[in-house]
Amino acid sequence: MLEGKKIGVVGGGKMGGALIGGMISRGLVMAAALTVADTDEKRLGELAKAYGVRVTADNREAVQGADLVILSVKPQSMAEVLSGLAGAASSALFISIAAGIATAFIEERLGEGVRVVRVMPNLPALIGEGAAALAPGAFATKADLEWARQIFTAVGIAVDVKESLMDAVTGLSGSGPGYAFLIIEALMDAGVRTGLARDVALKLSAQSLLGAAKLCLRGEKDPAELREMVTSPGGTTLAGLKVLEEGKLKATLIAAVEAATRRSAELGGRK
Repeated sequence: MLEGKKIGVVGGGKMGGALIGGMISRGLVMAAALTVADTDEKRLGELAKAYGVRVTADNREAVQGADLVILSVKPQSMAEVLSGLAGAASSALFISIAAGIATAFIEERLGEGVRVVRVMPNLPALIGEGAAALAPGAFATKADLEWARQIFTAVGIAVDVKESLMDAVTGLSGSGPGYAFLIIEALMDAGVRTGLARDVALKLSAQSLLGAAKLCLRGEKDPAELREMVTSPGGTTLAGLKVLEEGKLKATLIAAVEAATRRSAELGGRK
């Protein structure tokens, strides 16, 4: 569906670059169909060299004549960016990946009837293992949602949610890799403390979480059932889980997601 479409990307940071790389590597678009705008000239040079895309420091130039525009800028910068884009590419579909920014916020600033899809991706999109949630704005069509889905499935998985749940998505999967990195770091440090070399401890820790995640994604058993499978009465896993329960790990992770969800709402001007 993206064949022959012209795409403008406003913001060429890590996530913008990941999406550009994913679309090109999966054959969704040709490099010549992409124009990327960013304020960092060095970054623009890196993207041009890596992917062969057109680059510019002018946001309006990047979206001129575009069928689809990806807004990959920080939430704090969105109002200024939208102000500069008002009246440009009014017939384009705008896909925003800014945490906390509602589709209505974008629609109000770009003009009535502008089609917007809001997406919350996460960092593993950099290696094609991202998790993204999609929510259409007031004027987006089913075809628009499918365009967005194609882009984000090129760098991982994509699910549809109501926009009212986007802050929860941000708190869970948007911030989730950060929680996972902390857990891996802790497991690695524990491995080192108990005698393993640091590189060995890192590989074992990361692969253990990767394998556990893949078992969950198969959908054959829920996480509680899988946990029971590796927890023998009086065994080593039970001893470790007892310590985690005493440390309230589960409650702490839930509290972390709730705190990140609240922060997402704050970034969007909601309480």
